[in-house]
Amino acid sequence: MKIEGARILVPGATGAIGSGLAERLHQRGAHIAIAGRDGAALAWLAGVLGEVPARLFDAYDLNACADTVTWANETLNGLDAVVVCVGVAGFGPVETVGDAVAEHLVTVNALAPMAFLRAALPLVPRGGAVAAVTGIVVDATPAGMADYTASKAALAFWLSSVRREQRRKGVNVLDLRLDHVESGFAQRAVVGNPPAMPRGQSVQEAVDKVMEALEGAALNGASHGSEKP
Repeated sequence: MKIEGARILVPGATGAIGSGLAERLHQRGAHIAIAGRDGAALAWLAGVLGEVPARLFDAYDLNACADTVTWANETLNGLDAVVVCVGVAGFGPVETVGDAVAEHLVTVNALAPMAFLRAALPLVPRGGAVAAVTGIVVDATPAGMADYTASKAALAFWLSSVRREQRRKGVNVLDLRLDHVESGFAQRAVVGNPPAMPRGQSVQEAVDKVMEALEGAALNGASHGSEKP
């Protein structure tokens, strides 16, 4: 998959990383479709990018996630890649988080990305890619972030298994395990306050790593995935 001319769906395009990625892909000549839950931000981004196709969705509606992939495939006349940048943070000791919040974290951080990529797998051709952002928490397993970490780890292990399934078909399955990003994401947590953390990478640095992963998948051949960008 070469970035220029590739047909790429970016769910979560109204977030900091998703919008930065959409802009970079557009600059590099990709044909993109964007999706997000913030209608005003989505309309603004679509306009900035030359009125690219845009669609609203709610990550809690898994059918809407899958339908968004179908829509993008029809709108772009095919799909070469889907890069999911959907996510929500949550902090606090497990006894303070509660089951409802834990369910929300798992749905948004794991089940929604899975729904997007599950719908994309029959459509993406050999040499294409499906990808999702997980995070360094999968490896670090920090205290005070158990439910958030568990949701991201569920997605990471799912991607690892799917990568093995897709080797014969030749679709790259990418786990974008980014370091902490200074995007304001942690400050928008659904519960709790983020712990003190060292300064992270910038959004543009994170986008650089995602682009490297996508381009590396293309260079390394369709049978190889990537655990980290």
